[in-house]
Amino acid sequence: MTRSVPPAAPPAEPSSPQGPSDARFRIEAFLEMMAVERGASPRTLDGYRRDLLDLAEFLAARGVAADQAAEDDLRAWLQYMAARAMAPRTAARRLSALRQFHQFLLAEKIRTTDPTTTLDAPRLGRPLPKFLTESETRQLLDAAREPPNPDAAEAEAETAAARRRALVEILYATGLRVSELVALPLSAVQRGQTILLVMGKGSKERMVPLTAAARLAIDDWLPHRPATLPRGKARGLADKFLFPSPTARDGHLTRDGFYKMLQEIGSRCGLPPERLSPHVLRHSFATHLLAHDADLRSVQQMLGHADIATTEIYTHILPDRLTSLVARAHPLANRGKKSDP
Repeated sequence: MTRSVPPAAPPAEPSSPQGPSDARFRIEAFLEMMAVERGASPRTLDGYRRDLLDLAEFLAARGVAADQAAEDDLRAWLQYMAARAMAPRTAARRLSALRQFHQFLLAEKIRTTDPTTTLDAPRLGRPLPKFLTESETRQLLDAAREPPNPDAAEAEAETAAARRRALVEILYATGLRVSELVALPLSAVQRGQTILLVMGKGSKERMVPLTAAARLAIDDWLPHRPATLPRGKARGLADKFLFPSPTARDGHLTRDGFYKMLQEIGSRCGLPPERLSPHVLRHSFATHLLAHDADLRSVQQMLGHADIATTEIYTHILPDRLTSLVARAHPLANRGKKSDP
């Protein structure tokens, strides 16, 4: 009598090589697709390669190929990262690489299911913005008046000092993004004007008031500006910018050029490099306004934030100001306090 043999269960995934070298081949094929079809930058590709090779090494210790991992295997990898106290932002990037890798495996019919669909992204939180104190800002503004090279010819030193002062005064007075600052058109300012017209994200215009110090710095800079214009054909491009550059491709001071300038100014007044950047001055502008009772909606408009929730983060670094504001402005804040005898 012949025994019947039950049919073998179908494999969960199409058969594929299980060796580490084969998993690395799949990873390299994925990275090639990202480079060719999606135009991923070398930096992104390098990060994804490190992430996926780390995954492959972890799974190899469990006897699983990187292109055949189950959901539990991937969860174990995420828990392993959490145990290593990996920053949430790094963990989020690794999960993104993981998901895109499995979408590639599905598209190439290497897998028939995607085990990443139910994986939760780590909570990133929201870092509080760095800002300078008002005293530190005053020191920075004073340092910006000094020429970078005191041994330079008098006219050259005065031009350099006028430009530095105008850039820093405008940035602190308006809270512009650095890209908005360096590309300010000459037409955005006129002598003595009190409002700066800014073209921001999404080609949206906004008006930002100028302080008296910023207006004076602009007026002092304008006579020096022609000395920074390039000669020849490049002059036509640079001539439309408030801060032209004789060497930059776009005709105006670059973001990197201003960043280096700001770092040099900061070093003169004892501010360490990690505490100073163009964005720190933007944060300082918003923080100082709110500390002096500016309303949140006005600060939102001046910063060019589309959503007021983005501006609200500045309230988290001003607990003392908010406490005193409630005590002063809330109609029933003093209810229950003992009356004076």
